Amino acid sequence: MKRTIKLLAIAIITAVSFTSCGNDASLQRYFVDHQETKNFISQDFPLSMIEIDKSNFTEVEEEAYNSVNKLNFLGYKSDSTDLETFNAEVAKVKAILSQSKYNDLMEFSDKGNKIAVKYIGDDEETDEFIIFGSHTDMGFGIVRVLGDDMNPEKMITLMETMKQADLDKAQLDNIVNFFK
Repeated sequence: MKRTIKLLAIAIITAVSFTSCGNDASLQRYFVDHQETKNFISQDFPLSMIEIDKSNFTEVEEEAYNSVNKLNFLGYKSDSTDLETFNAEVAKVKAILSQSKYNDLMEFSDKGNKIAVKYIGDDEETDEFIIFGSHTDMGFGIVRVLGDDMNPEKMITLMETMKQADLDKAQLDNIVNFFK
């Protein structure tokens, strides 16, 4: 009797394990699968590594900045001789980002770059922000912004501030040089 109950329990646990693991592609899985692949670069860094003058930040900007813990970056360098691979990789990323768990925040174009900003969570508290930018001649990049108590509205304000911030370009040289 004990053996039957034990086997039944193992069968139930196994069934639950297999059904709970979906086959949906995830952005995290895409990062892991491609971080050491040819034409890709991957870099993780805490926000504290990026030196920014916060003396002129408003309270909202300061709060948004402090809610971010780290950034994960994955970039793909486009090879003009292999546009098919570039398009296939962009399609994979877009398919992942079209899943219902990703909410649209904004989309825009800047100097030929197509940029989409999405988030996971709700309007009050967000678990993750995703910035996806692509350009046929250069490639694409995905930034996962991870933190605590992030808020979409405040993050938009912070992004606008960061656009005009005087960042030390040497801090981002590895990533910029990759796309050259």
